[in-house]
Amino acid sequence: MCAVAWGTRRTKELSISEPRINDRIRVPEVRLVGPGGEQVGVVRVEDALRLAQEADLDLVEVAPEARPPVAKLMDYGKFKYESAVKERDARRKQANTQLKEIRFRLKIDDHDYETKKGHVERFLKGGDKVKVMIMFRGREQSRPEMGMRLLQRLAEDIAELGTVESSPRQDGRNMTMVVAPTRKKSEATSEQRKRREDERAARRAEKHAAKAEGKAPSEA
Repeated sequence: MCAVAWGTRRTKELSISEPRINDRIRVPEVRLVGPGGEQVGVVRVEDALRLAQEADLDLVEVAPEARPPVAKLMDYGKFKYESAVKERDARRKQANTQLKEIRFRLKIDDHDYETKKGHVERFLKGGDKVKVMIMFRGREQSRPEMGMRLLQRLAEDIAELGTVESSPRQDGRNMTMVVAPTRKKSEATSEQRKRREDERAARRAEKHAAKAEGKAPSEA
């Protein structure tokens, strides 16, 4: 009984997610829309199916809740393929922003500072937020103003790439600040993808040029 009930629910889910097409449309009449979006009007479903067959298209129910239901003449296979491509592209563009973490020491030398700052800049360029943390050791906890100055210096140095989303605050032995990128993750991802494509195209062009140069003496 459970298997039958599950199968029934599964069938209902499929019927909801997939529109009814052709002979699965079991209503006496439909409001027909042509392949170019033109309004044909209310016709018997038998006539709509005949028109679909003559045009080598499918009759697809696009608004089952309407009275009568709205059906459209289209190439359903092509429509499903194009919809899948659009959804895939949309998911690719909607990359999730991540929260990266970089830790600084209060008494950091210039070389280490530049290295850490470079990591922060790389994360921001990639469209991710950065949680910057300063770890206080021993008596350093009594000098929170030094931590504030260090984080303010960093915020000024990376101002072109990010803005302070969460101001510096001390929590026990740590002081944290969150920096958000000035542009969206999707924009950064698209730019990175374009840069990789340009680099591949440049390498292919170099290979073709090298082959052409190698053939030139023999052709002469």
